[in-house]
Amino acid sequence: MEKADSTIAQMRKGVLEMCVLAAISSREAYASDILERLKQSHLIVVEGTLYPILTRLKNESFLSYRWEESNSGPPRKYYSITPEGTVFLSELRSGWNELVTSVSALAAVNTQSGYTAPFNISEQ
Repeated sequence: MEKADSTIAQMRKGVLEMCVLAAISSREAYASDILERLKQSHLIVVEGTLYPILTRLKNESFLSYRWEESNSGPPRKYYSITPEGTVFLSELRSGWNELVTSVSALAAVNTQSGYTAPFNISEQ
């Protein structure tokens, strides 16, 4: 099952941007908050994976940030989703829902007729 584990890990990496945006969409958060929100959803992500995603999303204007002083250490960078990020997240969710529907239909083999629904990712 090592190959399956590797493939599943790659699938999760493919949706991390959407998950990070979703984790921030309801309220701003700093990196530790985001990691905890992902962990609560059973998506274990390490800082070394999260920071490049945050930087990429910020550079694409989907996230903004502000610095806040902390009583228990260095200042914290709080991330929030931008209006552009909200639109992007909506588009990602729509694409995700279409993909899940297609994959679910393909995976649910109808043994009586042998029919499976078409699966077309070329539109993505």
